[in-house]
Amino acid sequence: MRLTQWTDYTLRVLMYCAACHGRTQPVTISEVAQAHNISRSHLTKIVQQLAAQGLLDTTRGRGGGMRLMRPASQINLGDVVRRTESDFNIVECFHLESNTCRLSSHCRLKGVLSRAMQAYLAVLDGMTLQDLVNPATPAESASVAQPFVPGLPLPA
Repeated sequence: MRLTQWTDYTLRVLMYCAACHGRTQPVTISEVAQAHNISRSHLTKIVQQLAAQGLLDTTRGRGGGMRLMRPASQINLGDVVRRTESDFNIVECFHLESNTCRLSSHCRLKGVLSRAMQAYLAVLDGMTLQDLVNPATPAESASVAQPFVPGLPLPA
């Protein structure tokens, strides 16, 4: 399964906003666009959709920007991916209306791929946005210095 660019950028916007939680100024689209080298107009459409879905609070004008509408710990990744991906039919036989595969009636591949997709989504369902932006655990931090992560703000 490969995520669409739309979902990828959606997750980047949400991660950036989560990483900036507690900052005085809201995150701007221009800031995220520059950090990820993404078209500002493309991000504007994504931010509008996230606001319509109740994930981002947006304010227009000078001093405006965006913030998460609820804590990152309450934003489930599986839910976000399901909202942004339009097609989970990873092979032809998953789509009943257009399936022309001659193996469908006795093929085991469909069942295997279906279980793999369920496992994929189950992993995402077990993760929140907060899990993606949490600092490393003390054990991890002891062995590795906190590196600069392009596309995320520097830790305070």
